[in-house]
Amino acid sequence: MKNVLVVKANNRPDGISTKMYDAFMEGAEDNKNLNIETYDVFAQDMPYIGHELFSALGKIQNEEALEADEQRLMDAKQKAMDAFEKADVIVFAFPLWNLTIPARLQTFIDYVYSAGFTFKYNPDGSMAQLMTDKKIILLNARGGVYSTPEASGMDMSNNYMKAVFGGVFGMEIFNEIVIEGHNAMPQEAARIIEEGLETVRESARELDAQFA
Repeated sequence: MKNVLVVKANNRPDGISTKMYDAFMEGAEDNKNLNIETYDVFAQDMPYIGHELFSALGKIQNEEALEADEQRLMDAKQKAMDAFEKADVIVFAFPLWNLTIPARLQTFIDYVYSAGFTFKYNPDGSMAQLMTDKKIILLNARGGVYSTPEASGMDMSNNYMKAVFGGVFGMEIFNEIVIEGHNAMPQEAARIIEEGLETVRESARELDAQFA
């Protein structure tokens, strides 16, 4: 039995990446060898990291009591880390908003981007990756077309996700499905979206065999 964590990072009911999340869950519903859980970043209590985090870490090191806002942040961080650590496969369903990822998804990444958890520093200052056995699936939606050489550098959502999880954390980007151009080409939108959603469904259906 493989544990799959699906990180849902869009709270727009009609958002295309929301539909990609729905399509993935639909395609995976009959998988018998997968234990699938959802972490909805818009439904979780996820305070942004800042001074409270560094203050809390110092207090924990000195065995001092935390303030309420510090404890709240550390509890949220631990909840995300626990869900992430448990998973064999992590699926991210997320949009491109203003050329980057939603702030809530960034906060989730900030929670797990932690020395001693996803990586550590060696005595010589180099980095060692600690969770290279995990596999990542990226389900990304963007209304414009960013897959061309001219525009690819403007995409700081999918590129960023690959840089963090595939690069810094050393995890395998197992699959990457992008739906793009539906806003730029409205006459083609229905076809673009449905073809992309069917690809997501098929990918989810195939997970059982791939990880059995």
